[in-house]
Amino acid sequence: MTIAGVVREFDADRGWGVLDAPETPGGCWVHFSAIAAPGYRSLAAGQRVFFRAEAPGQDGYPYRARKVWSGGPVEPPDWGPDGDASGAYRSTMTIAYDDPPDGATATG
Repeated sequence: MTIAGVVREFDADRGWGVLDAPETPGGCWVHFSAIAAPGYRSLAAGQRVFFRAEAPGQDGYPYRARKVWSGGPVEPPDWGPDGDASGAYRSTMTIAYDDPPDGATATG
């Protein structure tokens, strides 16, 4: 069931906050990973959102958000780590070996 609510608070540094809606009395805990959006995921206090929630909650709140989105009641597709993630979450590493100096042998 889609729930319409409002962001009570969201701490972007800690990556979590609380949503309020009549269907989730006492508040609904939300983690940034539940936000259906590409790139950096954050919410703003007072922002109108739609979400799906489950009980039991977390960290003293009776409900926990499973998915949160804005822009309308139609639920967007899930954002997965492959293909939808921002470049900010990717890293690469290149290892290059030098040739051993003249007369030295490589050991292993």
